[in-house]
Amino acid sequence: MLNPFYAAFLLAVEAQKVIELRLVRIAWGGAEAQAEMVSMVGEKVVAAMEAANTLMAGGSPGEVVARYRELVADNTRRLSEMV
Repeated sequence: MLNPFYAAFLLAVEAQKVIELRLVRIAWGGAEAQAEMVSMVGEKVVAAMEAANTLMAGGSPGEVVARYRELVADNTRRLSEMV
């Protein structure tokens, strides 16, 4: 298991790529941009609920960060394929 601070740092760095890809997608405009914005908000709500459930069930913050990193990696793959 990674040091929790290191894992959180990696999450922040990895999330920057998703932010970049999403901004490019939104800047292109059109229906795809609208769909990305709706998807982005929905994903954030679901991820926050999942994190809260994990913590309420006795999970650790490290587990939450690890799950967020998985979601960020999935988004990076999905958005990179579209560019």
